[in-house]
Amino acid sequence: MSLGLNYSSDEEEIIKTVSKDAFGLSSLPQAKKLRVEEPSVAANADAAPYVLSEDPLNLKTLVTRPTDTQMNVNIPYEEMVLPIQGPENPFADRNRFLNQNALAGHVEEQSMSDHAFRAQHLTHSILGYSANPSLDPNAPAIVGSLEAAEANRFATLDTLRATRSQKRELKRKRTQKGDLDVVDGDGSYVGPWAGWKGEDQQQEFLAGVEAGDEDDAEESEDEEAQVSLKKAKPKKGASGQETSTFHGKSMTDYQGRTYMSAPVAEAPNLLQEAGSQDCFIPKVCIHTWTGHTQGVSVIRTFPKTGHMFMSGSMDTKIKLWDIYTHGNCLRTFHGHTKAVKDICFSNDGRQFLSCAYDRTMKLWDTETGQCIKRFGNGKIPYVVRFHPDADKQHIFLAGMSDKKIIQYDMNSGEITQEYDQHLGPVNTITFVDENRRFVTTSDDKTIRAWDFDIPVVIKYIAEPHMHSMPAVTLHPSNKYFAAQSLDNQILVYSTDNFRQNRKKRFAGHSVAGYACQVGFSPDGKWISSGDGEGNVVFWDWKTGRIKSRLKAHNKVVIAHEWLPHETSKVITASWDGLIKLWVGTIQKLSLSNIPLTSWSLISGLSTPLYA
Repeated sequence: MSLGLNYSSDEEEIIKTVSKDAFGLSSLPQAKKLRVEEPSVAANADAAPYVLSEDPLNLKTLVTRPTDTQMNVNIPYEEMVLPIQGPENPFADRNRFLNQNALAGHVEEQSMSDHAFRAQHLTHSILGYSANPSLDPNAPAIVGSLEAAEANRFATLDTLRATRSQKRELKRKRTQKGDLDVVDGDGSYVGPWAGWKGEDQQQEFLAGVEAGDEDDAEESEDEEAQVSLKKAKPKKGASGQETSTFHGKSMTDYQGRTYMSAPVAEAPNLLQEAGSQDCFIPKVCIHTWTGHTQGVSVIRTFPKTGHMFMSGSMDTKIKLWDIYTHGNCLRTFHGHTKAVKDICFSNDGRQFLSCAYDRTMKLWDTETGQCIKRFGNGKIPYVVRFHPDADKQHIFLAGMSDKKIIQYDMNSGEITQEYDQHLGPVNTITFVDENRRFVTTSDDKTIRAWDFDIPVVIKYIAEPHMHSMPAVTLHPSNKYFAAQSLDNQILVYSTDNFRQNRKKRFAGHSVAGYACQVGFSPDGKWISSGDGEGNVVFWDWKTGRIKSRLKAHNKVVIAHEWLPHETSKVITASWDGLIKLWVGTIQKLSLSNIPLTSWSLISGLSTPLYA
């Protein structure tokens, strides 16, 4: 039946293709066909397995090996459902372990105090029994030896007490007093001097040991003596154990001079008067002394010449250093067992005092390194000072942690005076007024002035705004003393009337919490101080303005000293364990080409080379 539609040839072809494959499935890629092995036509299918018609071994049960994959004998069904043969499973029958609720045994939750557990544990380890902590009523009440428990009436070790009869047997008994009528021999009267029973046997035993092998006895005595010597060996640095180590090759030079003599050939300026030249602010580090393993707490230059300096450290050591010749360590003093707090030279430098947190003060010989005397009263000394007068060099003062200033006579080793007015530990002692008086500061935030050898305060300085002043330094003119205040400023007081000079106040550094030492240039033109950030700050003494801030160390600069005969040389010491020497910049010469033995000659020139 025709509908009367007329199509072109192209349209007819499209209609034919669409009717055959409307969705284009024939153009899609075909998946791989599974490889299936077709059974050969020659093979005959056999539904039953191959078995023997007769059983040659007369097997009645199913016995196979693990590697068997087929059976050659037909086994009845009754035989195939029999239980598996083999060893019996020990965990299959739970009736054998009625008292166990876990694989390894019986576990129950129980709680007791530490005292109860320790008592039961000690009783079981010593007496051999303990109470059973189990809650099971069928469990035994005692674990361990039941006989021992019955003998001790089931008591634990902490409740076990000896009976009176046992105590009587153990108690030591005296022998009888004897008969008054018998003087000597058995039964003689000994009265209250009667011995104890059993001592005779011990004496006989000891006599037998003494009568034995003499060689063994001598060897045992030698061993006991060695042990006693080991036990009696005192601690290093204790009283009588002070030592010193010289680090040079020879104590004397070709002229027989020791390091106590000033090296005038290397540094002629040491003969000049201190402070006679104009001083300048240092800027460059030219030498570093290393040797302390912990922070340095104090440094002191040698009196008058200043060709050496001494340092005390938290590593309990005191070291003497050379400045002008080689710049090395000359001698190390081992005498303290804790950190060194303060050092003070005598007027001639032949002796020096040291104090430390081991509650001792020691007098040393600078040249030989010998510890001459030791002082102490059981308290911690914070500061020691020789009396500056030449006729009183055998007297020194010490500020202690028990709020007292103690005056010692080194000839007798006794305390001759006590100044007891402060309300806190004493930090500084400064002699003023031609050494007739001295000024002390303390943690009680006061300043007190004393007449020497008179324990009465002549001047008491205390203001509500004052802070503790742990470091005080005298001006080269001896008219003022500068005190480092813990409110980040330096205050200046007069030495004649002890009044504060309000016009001179130096601030701009951070020292809160640190006892940073104050320093003056030899000519008194500059005042300097370390701070808690590792800087050394220099102020103009007249104007009070900061002239320079030198980054010297990584930690707090706790102490520094101006060399007395130099124009711009400062030694700084820090808690980083380093000690450094600083000089001013030289305009015409290169510092890298100047050895340590010749920079001292440069400073002696009449024309200043420092900026």
